[in-house]
Amino acid sequence: DILLADVLTSYAKILADLFISVCMFLTTNGSSTDLPDRKCGGKYLVPALIAIPSAIRFRQCMIEFFRVRNANQRVSTFEAQGNGWGGTHLANALKYSTAFPVIILAAMQRSPADIAAEGATGNETRLYRMWLFAVMVNSLYSFWWDVTKDWDLTLLTGRRNDPEHPFGLRRKLVFRTNNIYYIAIAIDFMLRLTWVLKLSHGMDGFNDWEGGIFTIQVLEVFRRWVWIFFRVETEWVRNSTSGLGQDDILLGDYSSSGKDDDD
Repeated sequence: DILLADVLTSYAKILADLFISVCMFLTTNGSSTDLPDRKCGGKYLVPALIAIPSAIRFRQCMIEFFRVRNANQRVSTFEAQGNGWGGTHLANALKYSTAFPVIILAAMQRSPADIAAEGATGNETRLYRMWLFAVMVNSLYSFWWDVTKDWDLTLLTGRRNDPEHPFGLRRKLVFRTNNIYYIAIAIDFMLRLTWVLKLSHGMDGFNDWEGGIFTIQVLEVFRRWVWIFFRVETEWVRNSTSGLGQDDILLGDYSSSGKDDDD
Protein backbone atom coordinates (compact mmCIF):
# COMPACT_ATOMS: atom_id res chain seq x y z
CA ASP A 1 0.00 0.00 0.00
CA ILE A 2 2.95 2.33 0.63
CA LEU A 3 4.47 1.65 -2.80
CA LEU A 4 1.06 2.12 -4.42
CA ALA A 5 0.55 5.47 -2.69
CA ASP A 6 4.08 6.51 -3.67
CA VAL A 7 3.34 5.72 -7.30
CA LEU A 8 0.05 7.64 -7.11
CA THR A 9 1.99 10.81 -6.25
CA SER A 10 3.53 10.58 -9.73
CA TYR A 11 0.12 10.01 -11.29
CA ALA A 12 -1.51 12.95 -9.47
CA LYS A 13 -1.71 15.27 -12.48
CA ILE A 14 -2.74 12.39 -14.70
CA LEU A 15 -5.65 11.60 -12.38
CA ALA A 16 -6.56 15.31 -12.42
CA ASP A 17 -6.57 15.27 -16.24
CA LEU A 18 -8.83 12.22 -16.17
CA PHE A 19 -11.23 14.13 -13.92
CA ILE A 20 -11.13 17.13 -16.29
CA SER A 21 -11.99 14.90 -19.26
CA VAL A 22 -14.95 13.36 -17.41
CA CYS A 23 -16.08 16.82 -16.22
CA MET A 24 -15.97 18.20 -19.78
CA PHE A 25 -17.89 15.19 -21.08
CA LEU A 26 -20.66 15.65 -18.50
CA THR A 27 -20.86 19.43 -18.82
CA THR A 28 -23.68 20.86 -20.91
CA ASN A 29 -22.43 21.72 -24.41
CA GLY A 30 -19.07 20.26 -23.42
CA SER A 31 -16.99 17.57 -25.05
CA SER A 32 -14.21 15.29 -23.84
CA THR A 33 -12.44 15.75 -27.19
CA ASP A 34 -12.04 19.55 -26.98
CA LEU A 35 -8.91 21.19 -25.63
CA PRO A 36 -8.80 20.59 -21.86
CA ASP A 37 -10.77 23.11 -19.84
CA ARG A 38 -8.62 23.12 -16.72
CA LYS A 39 -11.14 25.29 -14.90
CA CYS A 40 -13.82 22.62 -15.22
CA GLY A 41 -15.16 21.72 -11.79
CA GLY A 42 -13.98 24.96 -10.23
CA LYS A 43 -10.65 26.64 -9.56
CA TYR A 44 -9.68 24.60 -6.50
CA LEU A 45 -11.19 21.16 -7.07
CA VAL A 46 -8.44 19.97 -9.43
CA PRO A 47 -5.62 21.14 -7.09
CA ALA A 48 -7.41 19.31 -4.27
CA LEU A 49 -7.40 16.11 -6.34
CA ILE A 50 -3.71 16.57 -7.09
CA ALA A 51 -3.00 16.86 -3.36
CA ILE A 52 -4.80 13.61 -2.41
CA PRO A 53 -1.87 11.18 -3.12
CA SER A 54 0.54 13.33 -1.08
CA ALA A 55 -2.05 13.54 1.71
CA ILE A 56 -2.34 9.74 1.72
CA ARG A 57 1.43 9.31 2.01
CA PHE A 58 1.58 12.01 4.70
CA ARG A 59 -1.05 10.11 6.69
CA GLN A 60 0.80 6.80 6.23
CA CYS A 61 4.06 8.34 7.50
CA MET A 62 2.35 9.82 10.56
CA ILE A 63 0.72 6.44 11.31
CA GLU A 64 4.16 4.81 11.15
CA PHE A 65 5.61 7.52 13.40
CA PHE A 66 2.98 7.05 16.11
CA ARG A 67 3.20 3.26 15.70
CA VAL A 68 6.90 3.35 16.61
CA ARG A 69 6.31 5.78 19.48
CA ASN A 70 3.52 3.63 20.94
CA ALA A 71 5.57 0.44 20.54
CA ASN A 72 8.52 2.01 22.38
CA GLN A 73 6.28 2.78 25.35
CA ARG A 74 5.50 -0.94 25.75
CA VAL A 75 9.06 -2.28 25.59
CA SER A 76 12.27 -1.82 27.54
CA THR A 77 14.56 1.18 27.10
CA PHE A 78 17.16 -0.95 25.28
CA GLU A 79 14.59 -2.29 22.80
CA ALA A 80 13.17 1.19 22.28
CA GLN A 81 16.62 2.48 21.32
CA GLY A 82 16.90 -0.33 18.78
CA ASN A 83 13.57 0.62 17.25
CA GLY A 84 14.50 4.30 16.97
CA TRP A 85 12.10 7.09 17.92
CA GLY A 86 10.32 7.34 14.57
CA GLY A 87 12.30 10.30 13.26
CA THR A 88 12.64 8.79 9.79
CA HIS A 89 8.86 8.56 9.39
CA LEU A 90 8.43 12.12 10.68
CA ALA A 91 11.02 13.43 8.22
CA ASN A 92 9.29 11.52 5.42
CA ALA A 93 5.96 13.09 6.40
CA LEU A 94 7.65 16.50 6.23
CA LYS A 95 8.80 15.71 2.70
CA TYR A 96 5.25 15.03 1.53
CA SER A 97 3.94 18.09 3.34
CA THR A 98 6.20 20.30 1.20
CA ALA A 99 4.01 19.42 -1.79
CA PHE A 100 1.00 21.25 -0.35
CA PRO A 101 2.42 24.83 -0.57
CA VAL A 102 3.43 24.14 -4.18
CA ILE A 103 -0.09 23.02 -5.10
CA ILE A 104 -1.81 25.84 -3.20
CA LEU A 105 0.41 28.61 -4.57
CA ALA A 106 0.11 27.26 -8.13
CA ALA A 107 -3.70 27.32 -7.81
CA MET A 108 -3.65 30.91 -6.55
CA GLN A 109 -1.70 32.20 -9.54
CA ARG A 110 -3.47 33.45 -12.64
CA SER A 111 -3.11 31.72 -15.97
CA PRO A 112 -0.42 32.98 -18.41
CA ALA A 113 -3.19 34.20 -20.76
CA ASP A 114 -4.72 36.36 -18.02
CA ILE A 115 -1.33 37.80 -17.09
CA ALA A 116 -0.56 38.60 -20.73
CA ALA A 117 -3.92 40.35 -21.16
CA GLU A 118 -4.00 42.29 -17.87
CA GLY A 119 -0.36 42.42 -16.83
CA ALA A 120 1.27 41.04 -13.72
CA THR A 121 0.53 42.72 -10.39
CA GLY A 122 2.74 43.03 -7.33
CA ASN A 123 0.69 40.30 -5.66
CA GLU A 124 1.19 38.03 -8.68
CA THR A 125 4.95 38.57 -8.48
CA ARG A 126 5.00 37.71 -4.76
CA LEU A 127 2.95 34.57 -5.36
CA TYR A 128 5.34 33.51 -8.11
CA ARG A 129 8.38 34.00 -5.88
CA MET A 130 6.72 32.09 -3.04
CA TRP A 131 5.83 29.28 -5.47
CA LEU A 132 9.41 29.23 -6.78
CA PHE A 133 10.80 28.89 -3.25
CA ALA A 134 8.25 26.18 -2.35
CA VAL A 135 8.88 24.11 -5.47
CA MET A 136 12.66 24.39 -4.98
CA VAL A 137 12.40 23.11 -1.40
CA ASN A 138 10.09 20.29 -2.44
CA SER A 139 12.24 19.19 -5.39
CA LEU A 140 15.62 19.29 -3.64
CA TYR A 141 14.31 17.65 -0.47
CA SER A 142 12.62 14.92 -2.53
CA PHE A 143 15.78 14.33 -4.58
CA TRP A 144 17.90 14.07 -1.43
CA TRP A 145 15.38 11.62 0.05
CA ASP A 146 15.31 9.49 -3.11
CA VAL A 147 19.08 9.09 -3.16
CA THR A 148 19.87 8.97 0.56
CA LYS A 149 16.85 7.31 2.15
CA ASP A 150 15.01 5.37 -0.55
CA TRP A 151 18.13 4.08 -2.30
CA ASP A 152 20.58 4.15 0.66
CA LEU A 153 23.28 5.75 -1.50
CA THR A 154 25.97 7.93 0.06
CA LEU A 155 26.45 10.53 -2.68
CA LEU A 156 24.76 13.30 -0.67
CA THR A 157 26.25 12.28 2.70
CA GLY A 158 29.65 12.55 4.34
CA ARG A 159 30.33 8.86 3.61
CA ARG A 160 30.57 9.28 -0.17
CA ASN A 161 34.37 8.75 -0.16
CA ASP A 162 34.30 5.62 2.00
CA PRO A 163 36.92 3.23 0.51
CA GLU A 164 34.71 0.22 1.31
CA HIS A 165 32.28 1.05 -1.51
CA PRO A 166 32.28 2.86 -4.88
CA PHE A 167 32.15 6.65 -4.73
CA GLY A 168 28.72 7.86 -3.69
CA LEU A 169 27.14 4.38 -3.66
CA ARG A 170 27.03 1.69 -0.96
CA ARG A 171 28.80 -1.51 0.01
CA LYS A 172 26.33 -4.04 -1.43
CA LEU A 173 25.00 -3.48 -4.94
CA VAL A 174 22.69 -5.79 -6.85
CA PHE A 175 23.19 -4.30 -10.31
CA ARG A 176 26.63 -5.22 -11.58
CA THR A 177 27.49 -1.94 -13.33
CA ASN A 178 28.09 1.05 -11.07
CA ASN A 179 27.25 3.45 -13.89
CA ILE A 180 23.61 2.33 -13.73
CA TYR A 181 23.33 3.93 -10.30
CA TYR A 182 24.96 7.17 -11.46
CA ILE A 183 22.64 7.32 -14.47
CA ALA A 184 19.61 6.74 -12.22
CA ILE A 185 20.73 9.56 -9.92
CA ALA A 186 21.16 11.92 -12.87
CA ILE A 187 17.74 11.01 -14.29
CA ASP A 188 16.08 11.52 -10.92
CA PHE A 189 17.76 14.91 -10.46
CA MET A 190 16.88 16.24 -13.92
CA LEU A 191 13.27 15.06 -13.82
CA ARG A 192 12.79 16.42 -10.30
CA LEU A 193 13.66 19.85 -11.70
CA THR A 194 11.44 20.04 -14.79
CA TRP A 195 9.89 23.20 -13.31
CA VAL A 196 13.15 24.96 -14.23
CA LEU A 197 11.77 25.14 -17.78
CA LYS A 198 9.51 27.95 -16.54
CA LEU A 199 12.64 30.00 -15.82
CA SER A 200 14.20 29.46 -19.23
CA HIS A 201 13.71 32.09 -21.91
CA GLY A 202 11.72 30.61 -24.78
CA MET A 203 10.74 27.54 -22.74
CA ASP A 204 8.72 29.31 -20.03
CA GLY A 205 5.44 28.29 -21.70
CA PHE A 206 6.38 24.62 -22.13
CA ASN A 207 4.57 23.54 -18.95
CA ASP A 208 1.44 25.37 -20.10
CA TRP A 209 1.18 23.83 -23.59
CA GLU A 210 -0.97 20.73 -23.76
CA GLY A 211 1.82 18.85 -25.54
CA GLY A 212 4.28 20.07 -22.92
CA ILE A 213 2.04 18.98 -20.05
CA PHE A 214 1.68 15.53 -21.58
CA THR A 215 5.45 15.24 -22.05
CA ILE A 216 6.14 16.25 -18.44
CA GLN A 217 3.63 13.69 -17.19
CA VAL A 218 5.21 10.91 -19.28
CA LEU A 219 8.68 11.86 -18.00
CA GLU A 220 7.44 11.81 -14.40
CA VAL A 221 5.99 8.32 -14.87
CA PHE A 222 9.32 7.26 -16.38
CA ARG A 223 11.19 8.75 -13.39
CA ARG A 224 8.99 6.80 -11.00
CA TRP A 225 9.50 3.64 -13.09
CA VAL A 226 13.28 4.02 -12.67
CA TRP A 227 12.91 4.90 -8.98
CA ILE A 228 10.90 1.81 -8.08
CA PHE A 229 13.52 -0.63 -9.44
CA PHE A 230 16.17 0.82 -7.13
CA ARG A 231 13.71 1.19 -4.25
CA VAL A 232 12.84 -2.52 -4.35
CA GLU A 233 16.53 -3.40 -4.73
CA THR A 234 17.35 -1.31 -1.66
CA GLU A 235 14.67 -3.02 0.42
CA TRP A 236 15.98 -6.42 -0.64
CA VAL A 237 19.53 -5.44 0.39
CA ARG A 238 18.29 -4.17 3.75
CA ASN A 239 16.38 -7.34 4.54
CA SER A 240 19.12 -9.67 3.34
CA THR A 241 21.98 -8.01 5.23
CA SER A 242 20.77 -6.36 8.41
CA GLY A 243 17.20 -7.46 8.90
CA LEU A 244 15.02 -4.74 10.42
CA GLY A 245 16.09 -1.19 9.82
CA GLN A 246 15.95 1.71 12.22
CA ASP A 247 12.40 2.73 13.15
CA ASP A 248 11.10 -0.68 12.00
CA ILE A 249 9.30 -2.87 14.54
CA LEU A 250 7.75 -6.30 14.39
CA LEU A 251 4.01 -6.56 13.90
CA GLY A 252 3.87 -8.47 17.17
CA ASP A 253 5.23 -5.41 18.96
CA TYR A 254 2.55 -3.29 17.30
CA SER A 255 -0.28 -5.54 18.44
CA SER A 256 -2.63 -3.76 20.84
CA SER A 257 -2.75 -6.91 22.93
CA GLY A 258 0.21 -8.39 24.78
CA LYS A 259 -0.96 -11.88 23.85
CA ASP A 260 -0.54 -13.83 20.65
CA ASP A 261 -3.59 -14.51 18.51
CA ASP A 262 -3.24 -18.22 19.29
CA ASP A 263 -3.67 -17.48 23.00
